[in-house]
Amino acid sequence: MLIHHFIEKNAVISPDKVAVVCDDVRCTYAELNAMANNLAGWLLDQGLKSGDRVALLLNNSVEYVVSYYGILKAGGVAAPLGSDLKPDRLRILMQKLQATALITSARFERLVEAAGCSAPGIHRLLVVGPTRSWNDATFVTYSWDEAISGGTTTNPVVPQEERNLASIIFTSGSTGQPKGVMLSHANIVANTSSICQYLGLSAADRQMVVLPFHYVMGKSLLNTHMAVGGSVVINNRFAFPADVLQQMAREEVTGFSGVPSTYAYLMHRS
Repeated sequence: MLIHHFIEKNAVISPDKVAVVCDDVRCTYAELNAMANNLAGWLLDQGLKSGDRVALLLNNSVEYVVSYYGILKAGGVAAPLGSDLKPDRLRILMQKLQATALITSARFERLVEAAGCSAPGIHRLLVVGPTRSWNDATFVTYSWDEAISGGTTTNPVVPQEERNLASIIFTSGSTGQPKGVMLSHANIVANTSSICQYLGLSAADRQMVVLPFHYVMGKSLLNTHMAVGGSVVINNRFAFPADVLQQMAREEVTGFSGVPSTYAYLMHRS
């Protein structure tokens, strides 16, 4: 089994079930899978080859989820990057990755420009809601709408094996330079299955996500609930705990996960 089979399976079983909630957007499994298919098709049309790295520099969002599974569907390697990076660190990580494409949003355009990400040899920049012209860039820039509009909603047929590299996730670098951990489809699927089993997750579960998807735990919350046909509720306003708690109640959330500092913050601020 491959990671993107999670959403492909549930797009057939429960096409109208809400998979992702983010602000006012409610995305069903059918919609999520269709957008991921369109993105995968676009990447393949752009010349993406099996094993090519595609960097992700996005906040938690529907676009992030679509990008993650779309890259995997196309046979690419998803490489999520921290949203708190400084230009010099972003430049170093892009050089290490040797990514052929970067998917980002208008929020990070200035950071990408300051990092000079044309230097590592990136060929394509895909931006959600671009605000800059990028006329002087050495790469070609596209808008998100170009990539996911039209195309086909059919699952792409790309030969892949479970042992194929699926994702590169960078460590925090708290004790040294960040290191890219290379994970195969088999690695992530096995981890996902184990967590689903010991937590007893089902399609009835609705997970509130405040941890960034570029964290291992954040990505695990996404994959586990997509695997069982549950729902993920994204909240990017953790600085306002009351808002988080109100959304938990409103969306009938069944699960909340965090690190120790997450709960300390809730206890002192809510």
